[in-house]
Amino acid sequence: MLAAAVRYTPEVEVVQPGEAETIAELNQTFDTILETTAEDYGHAVRSVHAKAHGILEGTLTIDADLPAELAQGMFATPGEHRVYLRFSTNPGDILDDAISVPRGLAIKVCDVDGERLPDAEGRTQDFILVNAPIFQAKTAEKFLGSLKLLAKTTDVAEGGKKALSAVLRGVNSALTAIGIESPTIRTLGGAPNVDPIGETYYSATPFRYGDHIAKFSIVPVAPGLRERSGAIIDTSGRPDALRETVRDNMRAMAGEWEFRVQLSRDLDRQPVEDATRQWEEEEAPFQRVGVIRVAAQDSWDADRVEKVNETMRFSVWTGLAAHRPLGNINRARRDTYRHSADFRQARNRCPIHEPA
Repeated sequence: MLAAAVRYTPEVEVVQPGEAETIAELNQTFDTILETTAEDYGHAVRSVHAKAHGILEGTLTIDADLPAELAQGMFATPGEHRVYLRFSTNPGDILDDAISVPRGLAIKVCDVDGERLPDAEGRTQDFILVNAPIFQAKTAEKFLGSLKLLAKTTDVAEGGKKALSAVLRGVNSALTAIGIESPTIRTLGGAPNVDPIGETYYSATPFRYGDHIAKFSIVPVAPGLRERSGAIIDTSGRPDALRETVRDNMRAMAGEWEFRVQLSRDLDRQPVEDATRQWEEEEAPFQRVGVIRVAAQDSWDADRVEKVNETMRFSVWTGLAAHRPLGNINRARRDTYRHSADFRQARNRCPIHEPA
């Protein structure tokens, strides 16, 4: 029998000394990436997840008759919402797809009513996920060290990055074979070069879930998507192989993903302040609360790409107070995400706003 879900209180967060200074350093390091890439491309791009591989539009249907512990926040009201999905990879520069790095999925849910987080504009709820259940660093301070390393590689020739990525993929495969996962190796280019649409995505960090605390997951359930799970993409001579593959697939089939929630049931076993701790599903199972559906469509439609890539931003701090981001990593994301968006908006002279 499962333990009761932990009740949210502000005391579940423990702010550490020096967090403000770490966030200031993160912004300075992101500035290095933003300035370098803007100079290289003549156009400002995101400081992380700069390269999109597919942008889809569809619906999120929130399930009816959810049990009380799941009928929380925006999921307390059954119904249908328009959504945008942006598949990406995590570097802040636009790389040849032969350099294999973790996949990301950003989701913007429209027409969401309720008390907003501070400075959260519009009526949207954003979710930002990656294809791994944990975050690569325990704290923002630890992440800062990795980011400084990545910043130094931003303007390095792609040939060297491709060679390094090939080596790291081999190292990652060898470690995985003996049961060892290395988020650092994956981030630096050792991730499997898999099809983004077949991946399961995780929030990795915890959030308030109304009265409770949760992590989120997006799981492909349509047969066509499940067939793409773990599918390796041949990137030889194809710098945009992921985009081309996603486009070919999504033109020919509809997509369906379950939206699942994992409630914390023991703060020692499913902690808030350590995003590197995996919440074991035997103790805290993921449970479905809705389903995302997209019709077959052009995932690189020029108008949609322009709208989402240039005039929108995605932030875990855009949304309802009932889904407040929790923990050190999420606290650091609040200012750094806005900092990146403000840079893009000013450099490109293109207003960024939430969809009406």
